[in-house]
Amino acid sequence: MTAGEKAKAKTEQAEGKAKEALGSALGNDRMVAEGQAQKSKGDAREAKEKTKDAFKH
Repeated sequence: MTAGEKAKAKTEQAEGKAKEALGSALGNDRMVAEGQAQKSKGDAREAKEKTKDAFKH
């Protein structure tokens, strides 16, 4: 996994988790959904990079 892509994935995951928690605390369902989507995007990016690494070796 390239360092840049790994950092992007972790950043997306962390931002999504924070947005989800803030939306939940505020009772903002839209913010919760956006946070979940952003977190999922980070998860997908991380999975893609791990798959690419698995086929390199």
